[in-house]
Amino acid sequence: MTTLTIPDSLSNLVDFLNGLDTRVPIDELRQHLSGLRVTLDDLEPFMHFGETCYQRNLICQSQWFELLCICWRNGQQSLIHNHARSTCGLRIISGEAVETLFHQDADGRVRPVSESHYVEGQVCCTQDSDIHEVCNEQPGGEDLVTLHIYSPPLHDMCTFELAEDCG
Repeated sequence: MTTLTIPDSLSNLVDFLNGLDTRVPIDELRQHLSGLRVTLDDLEPFMHFGETCYQRNLICQSQWFELLCICWRNGQQSLIHNHARSTCGLRIISGEAVETLFHQDADGRVRPVSESHYVEGQVCCTQDSDIHEVCNEQPGGEDLVTLHIYSPPLHDMCTFELAEDCG
């Protein structure tokens, strides 16, 4: 089995994450992701794409975090989901991501309430019962590469169905 070396550009972040003994607060996660100087070349050893679904590529993990390079072909998207008992932060390394936020109706189905576009260097953070979907809808068929931190690792999440408009 090949062990990949963590890039120098992530060493301070990984040192911080390895020092966690509880879930990282969302504002602190946002601050650490915003201060990174990581490039596509740094993540190249971790960049693997799936043909039908986005690909989660583990960089490192512990009891209190997982650090992933997630690779998205054009048209790929996450399920509509939350981050039950976990804080999630992502930084756009290359490309543009679209995040759609949702509100849950009393029947458990969800409706979109807003959409944000994130480009290289921008950070998006969410946690717990926040409901969203992330996708790569770039014109021209471009790939999307994101760096994700889940604290603690994302073991439980709920997925949702869109509410249908009847009228």
